Amino acid sequence: MKRCVFAIGGAVLFGQFSLGGETKFPKAEPEKAFAEMKIYSAEGKPWRAAREDWVGAKERVANDAEWAKWLVQERSELDAWIGLHRDHVEWISGWHHDGVSPKDGSRLTWDERVPGSEVKFLSTPSDPKVEVTPKLMAWWVCTFRSEHAKMMLRAAKFARLTGEAKYAEWAAAQLDFYAVNYQKWQPQTRGGGSRLFWQTLDCATRMTQYLLVIRQLGDSVTESRKQSWRTSFIAPEIEVLTRTGQQIHNIPTWHRCTQALYGLVYRDEAAWENALEGEFGLRAQLEHGVTSDYFWYEQSLGYNDYVVRALIGIFTEVGIAGRASELSPEMSIAENLLFSPYVLSFPGGVQPSPADGSPPRALPNEELAGVTYRFFPTAAGLKVAADMRNWDALLDPPAEAREIHDFPPVTSKHLESTRMAVLKSGPWQVFFHYGQLVKSHSQAEALNYSVFYGDTDISHDPGTGLYGSPLYNGYFRQGLCHNVPLMNGEGQAPPQQGEMLEFSTDPPVASATQAYYRPNTKASRRLTIIENRLIDTATIETAEKKGQRPGLALHLQGKIHLPSGFRTDQIFGEGRPEAFQYWQDVTGAKFRDRAVFEVEYAKLRMRVTITTPGVFRVCHGSSPDVPPTRRESLYVETQGSKATFITTYEAIEK
Repeated sequence: MKRCVFAIGGAVLFGQFSLGGETKFPKAEPEKAFAEMKIYSAEGKPWRAAREDWVGAKERVANDAEWAKWLVQERSELDAWIGLHRDHVEWISGWHHDGVSPKDGSRLTWDERVPGSEVKFLSTPSDPKVEVTPKLMAWWVCTFRSEHAKMMLRAAKFARLTGEAKYAEWAAAQLDFYAVNYQKWQPQTRGGGSRLFWQTLDCATRMTQYLLVIRQLGDSVTESRKQSWRTSFIAPEIEVLTRTGQQIHNIPTWHRCTQALYGLVYRDEAAWENALEGEFGLRAQLEHGVTSDYFWYEQSLGYNDYVVRALIGIFTEVGIAGRASELSPEMSIAENLLFSPYVLSFPGGVQPSPADGSPPRALPNEELAGVTYRFFPTAAGLKVAADMRNWDALLDPPAEAREIHDFPPVTSKHLESTRMAVLKSGPWQVFFHYGQLVKSHSQAEALNYSVFYGDTDISHDPGTGLYGSPLYNGYFRQGLCHNVPLMNGEGQAPPQQGEMLEFSTDPPVASATQAYYRPNTKASRRLTIIENRLIDTATIETAEKKGQRPGLALHLQGKIHLPSGFRTDQIFGEGRPEAFQYWQDVTGAKFRDRAVFEVEYAKLRMRVTITTPGVFRVCHGSSPDVPPTRRESLYVETQGSKATFITTYEAIEK
């Protein structure tokens, strides 16, 4: 038996912990973590210094048929873009998350045709005719400006490779345009004073490309022209990034990476030093923002990936500049962000979706492995890169791909510094998210769980919709969206770290509490696997005495067969939080002590039994899943100041 009982009180975990503060997570020898997934150099380093081989690149496009074909395609795409597109001073950028269908919250498909003048409507796969509004036009401008920056960098590289000056001059002319007109765009206060984009995050991501354009243009433009760009455009943007983002957060990580790159490109050692060593500099971001389990502390697994993406530019450029060793500790920490999600992954590599992150995704993330191979030479990355025909592979050909080793099997594990746990026994696997580390990107989901039986998805967290969708704040961030106890229809608020009271691998048990689940309200949950059953015991209690309605939300990915007695509930959402308005086709029935449901999945049937003393009501409805899909859900409610709900899952023959 392996059992650990935890003392009550947050101080047992983090002496320096405070919600919203900057917690220091010890990370002993990060270069040795997940060693079975890494490729080490002869010196024992899991990272490499990227290089840029222009002589070899010219030989490859001249002598290799595949590379020659790629070069023709690159020229064609550049010529098409240059011939059709230019930026406009009157275009005001919006938020890239605003590109959603008002009908179902699905993501809009970006089209390079200008809305209004070249195309009448926008669209999504599920909503083919979306009216162009000022907000959606601003979203389109944001995406256009991002694509334009990518083309500028491709043009600068193309000119350097082929010697065709017209491509360099076009890229330089775009920087002239931004430098001349920069002050004409008004600062967007909500976006932190950014001008070219709505928010400073987009400024940072695109500024990385503008800086790389300048480096690639090299001697093809005069030094005075480069300084003009710096004075009128680049430096003012860097100033915005420097004075904003003074916290540990994924966006300031982008800021600091861009500031560091600015220091490299313009040989400004003071800017370089400030970007790395400042109170909220790059070193601090990775020291305080990555937990001891190697998860980004905002908890969305997508931010593991996103922080790595922030580092791509600077990690690549320090290698080319011969300064990679200066960021050796940061490289060793950041590479582990690629591997830590495997510890949580369900069968098929499906990841859970804690916090307000992306919908469930599968590992490995081959695309990310491919774009990081130049400094993180993983087996998966090298395999992907071997088939790539792009500027990275041309300038820094990947080493021969090695055999990809399977990640060690998932086992029961308590990720104490990340406030998560996994239970694994036989076909059962449970992901348990029992607390938060910081307010940013948190949801009312403490004590939530997701569960698989074999490769069958029994219940999952759908992640969140795009931030610009009404569903984001109205539903996905609310308690009703998650498998959590509720009081009067409300979940956890404010976010808290929670406490793991008991964790055991044999028998598999995870028991956690939230002492301040809501004002005057506490909640707890105990999950255990006993033979072929998963048993969940959730308790919620408030100090308020009158008119209280404790409840439980339960979301299932199968077809729920309802017992007799369910009738249409036309007042389900009345007098309840906004989230209840998003359920459809709601029916309800009353039970005493016990309600039993059979849930049909593709490969099995699951008996789900819910017990709570006395009379209680169960409502069934269609609720939002990953947009634009929906799923079946149950809402259980009783009356009183305290309730305990026991839910038992048991697989039965189909």
